[in-house]
Amino acid sequence: AFNRIKSYIEYAKNSPNLSIVAGGKCDDSQGYFVQPTVIETSDPQDKIMQEEIFGPVLSVFPYPDDEYFKYAQMASKTSPFALTGAIFVKDSVAREELVDTFRESAGNFYINDKSTGSVVGQQPFGGDRLSGTNDKAGGPHYLMKFLSVKCVKETKTPLKEWLLPSMK
Repeated sequence: AFNRIKSYIEYAKNSPNLSIVAGGKCDDSQGYFVQPTVIETSDPQDKIMQEEIFGPVLSVFPYPDDEYFKYAQMASKTSPFALTGAIFVKDSVAREELVDTFRESAGNFYINDKSTGSVVGQQPFGGDRLSGTNDKAGGPHYLMKFLSVKCVKETKTPLKEWLLPSMK
């Protein structure tokens, strides 16, 4: 994991579209420390915006306020992954537009709340797209993942004929 996360930081250091705003240091001399890192991109479809890093790396793309809907539509389709998503919004019209836009973009979706810390058994958790099958571990339907529903019917009196009235 350390080498994979470090490779994203090295990629950012060498890309003309990316700049490290904070952090960016890695040290494996004692343990595997990756400094929390913020990377700014000028290309909202750069791989750093599309891939799951699973490390202390945050990629950001600043955009003009009045273009939020354009970039929301792009963001909803940019990544093949869809584990968790969040929006922070005050305007109720924008909120409705964004909720609709991101409807299929995350297994768990947060509005004006932190997007980490799901507690299995209290809040179902699961991704969509390449981030999982959206099984929602801890939810009431999760048990179905481990079952194969069958239907068994038994008649105690043997049939004398199998034709239905509509077949005659």
